[in-house]
Amino acid sequence: MYSQSTIWVSSTSSNFTPELLFFPPKAHSLSRKFVGFQYFRPKMASVGGFTVRAHMGVSSGSRVNGGGDGFCTLSEYVGKGGADVGDELVVLFDHIQYACKRIAALVASPFNSSMVKQADPAGSGSASDLGRDAQKPLDVVSNEIILKSLQNSGKVAVMASEEDDAPIWITDDGPFVVVADPLDGSRNIDASIPTGTIFGIYNRLMELGHLAVEEKAMLNSLQSGSKLVAAGYVLYSSATILCITFGSGTHAFTLDRSTGDFILTHPSIKIPPRGQIYSVNDARYFDWPEGLRKYIDTVRQGKGKYPKKYSARYICSLVADFHRTLLYGGVAMNPRDHLRLVYEANPLSFIVEQAGGKGSDGERRILSIQPVKLHERLPLFLGSPEDIDELQSYGDVQQRVNPGYEV
Repeated sequence: MYSQSTIWVSSTSSNFTPELLFFPPKAHSLSRKFVGFQYFRPKMASVGGFTVRAHMGVSSGSRVNGGGDGFCTLSEYVGKGGADVGDELVVLFDHIQYACKRIAALVASPFNSSMVKQADPAGSGSASDLGRDAQKPLDVVSNEIILKSLQNSGKVAVMASEEDDAPIWITDDGPFVVVADPLDGSRNIDASIPTGTIFGIYNRLMELGHLAVEEKAMLNSLQSGSKLVAAGYVLYSSATILCITFGSGTHAFTLDRSTGDFILTHPSIKIPPRGQIYSVNDARYFDWPEGLRKYIDTVRQGKGKYPKKYSARYICSLVADFHRTLLYGGVAMNPRDHLRLVYEANPLSFIVEQAGGKGSDGERRILSIQPVKLHERLPLFLGSPEDIDELQSYGDVQQRVNPGYEV
């Protein structure tokens, strides 16, 4: 027997404010209590008389067996018995997963509508003149959750977020730099469409220590994606799934809501060499360049290198579209200069490459591109290697004009 984890809000009235939410403690332990949540981590249990490991597809040959219960948690995987990524990165990931559990509960909260109406009655948000999208209240709160967790980890020197105009210098002692899109797809949240968090982790550039804080914070945040130490995304949907890579394969963990643990459910993900799905907003077909129109026309008629007709699947939530593509193959794309190199393209490209896929801007490998600006945007094509190669062979697949649409 074990206690269920509880999620509660301290007010039953409509006066629900972001200040009530989720600021993590500095000390982490197996039993956590704080305003908004209580987590209990009991011993793992079997379900229906059989171990869930076999049911979930976790192989018995997994490097970590999580003890005698057959489960491998994220904390166990990153520790000495599994990937052994180093003590400092273990601590950082403990705080990152802690933040993502809070965001998962925030996204699922029935009080979201009240928060939106109080914080932004017109529902318009505010955009930045540096290239950021208009913010939603949940973007702001999610950003604060991640920032507080990184501060409390003591392991992060700089955080650069899609929600902030400039990087934030956290501590001189931190060995890591974290870039993040705290809540991708937040525009869709009122319709209960899946959303996500995207993050990348770099080593801090110690040689920049003599520079002014603003300058070294910016230069640390503008590292090439080829220098990523780790990257991940969290999908907030019917299940909460955290997918990560440390440069040695891609692995996904599913949140067990009864215990608060992320459990390894998809070890060593391998994207199919080719899929049968393309994911793009093809309502903009007539604004596309000739090469992209020709590619889509060809594959959906089954006249491409793969002699089957492709199907369109488009959620308009980058993490959700990418997650499906990673598991089933095909290509997820936005041909406009819309997605951010630092926060979205680099981390997701690192993840897909470690699963055997490719990330491209339609011409170049994403991880080879040197960022110039913090909120730099570019076209993004992610997916199966054969699909990406075929798409690029058509040339002229980047949409450079954007008539009649908001950015």
